[in-house]
Amino acid sequence: MEYEAVIGLEVHVQLKTRSKMFTRVAYRYGEPPNTLTNPVVLALPGTLPVMNAEAVRKSIKVGLMFSCQIAEVCKWDRKNYFYPDSPKNYQISQYDKPLCLGGGVEIELPGPSRNVMGAHRVVKLTRIHLEEDVGKLTHFSHDSLIDYNRAGTPLIEIVSEPDMHSADEAFAYLTALRMCLISAGISDCDMEKGQMRCDANVSVRPKGETKLGTKVEIKNLNSISGVRNGVEHEIKRQTQCALKGERIAQETRRWDAQLSVTQSMRSKEQAHDYRYFPDPDLMPVRTTPEQIEKLRKEIPELPFDKQRRYQKDWELPYTITSVICYDHELAAYFEEAVALCGQPKAVANYIANDLLRELAAEAPHGESPKSATQCKITAKTLAGLVKLVEGGVISKQIAKDVFLEMFKSGETAEAVVDRKGLRVQSDTGELEKICAEIIAANPKPVAEYKGGKLNAINALKGQVMKQTKGQANPQTVDEVLKKLLG
Repeated sequence: MEYEAVIGLEVHVQLKTRSKMFTRVAYRYGEPPNTLTNPVVLALPGTLPVMNAEAVRKSIKVGLMFSCQIAEVCKWDRKNYFYPDSPKNYQISQYDKPLCLGGGVEIELPGPSRNVMGAHRVVKLTRIHLEEDVGKLTHFSHDSLIDYNRAGTPLIEIVSEPDMHSADEAFAYLTALRMCLISAGISDCDMEKGQMRCDANVSVRPKGETKLGTKVEIKNLNSISGVRNGVEHEIKRQTQCALKGERIAQETRRWDAQLSVTQSMRSKEQAHDYRYFPDPDLMPVRTTPEQIEKLRKEIPELPFDKQRRYQKDWELPYTITSVICYDHELAAYFEEAVALCGQPKAVANYIANDLLRELAAEAPHGESPKSATQCKITAKTLAGLVKLVEGGVISKQIAKDVFLEMFKSGETAEAVVDRKGLRVQSDTGELEKICAEIIAANPKPVAEYKGGKLNAINALKGQVMKQTKGQANPQTVDEVLKKLLG
């Protein structure tokens, strides 16, 4: 019997706001423990929460990005549980009336090779609700320490339907989710900093069956690749159990990245009773159609939409658009340069083939490269380089060297060209003399060209470009050689 996996993901994302969800205290990663607190965060007697309106607006934007239904009225609920990371012993969340319902996230599945676009489909969403984050526990052998800096940070929970069937789909879903949220300025989604966290619900069932199998929740998935690896292992484990006729326990398991296995944490025979009830200190939130339409206009173009536009309008290949469009800063850099020079293909080639190579080469071992906005070549100076090439001032070969100088020094292309005397030779009399000498010294390609092998002229062109140190205009060289060869 063949089995298929059914996967649903619960993704928590910290919103990029200046203050916490129900108090004006700021949140910043890496501050000394327990310095970003106040009586509201610590739930001291007599304190009252005040809602962060910007967090609500950002949550609505997320819902609109993913075609969710935005609730006309949503409300706040208390999710009651006792755990040291929750100073209130309850979490302010949303239960039966969340802010966003339904919708879906467009994903790209792996293609037959890295250079070929994969299939696209939409993973359905159940809901997106807004809540407050809890503190962070650090466990030692005999003690645990609590840092309440993170407590109260605005947090959205994006709950997918059980609509994925492989680890690759889960990976593609998280990748697409992260791209969209970063590009819209919703969150930085840095999983190492806890800004994006994911739990996976995995079950298996016989192929063709519609009823869901026993669900196992996986925690401690600290990276997108970790989610893929953990889900892949759990699918194999459950499938092996099913093939052996063993019972699959409904439980919570943790992913051990060092051992590459999931390990049982606790049984989950029944759903937790969190005793939800409406928060008496917070009023329901009403959203008008006018407010929703205003927020809709603030949503930027999503990465896959941008990629389709680049391919259609500018005829850029998938290999380049998949590099540029998936990084919102790089895409903005690219579009600024294109607006200044009007040459999208040339700009895209310099970014994909030269700029990213040099950024990767200068990055210390094990560290991520700088972004395009942090390097010495600005969008304006890159556009200037493209203009020099398109205007015939320098050749494409010379431009490669000019680019490297610009990357190191931050000079404009004009300044590098003038300083090094790299402008294309415009003296056709001198060029004819050089071409005549090259023709006389290379009888074999001359004979091949005259015999009908027209590509043989390239060997002569190469010699001319070498002798002129790349400063001759290739088109002019071609014309002069053809004239002299008759």
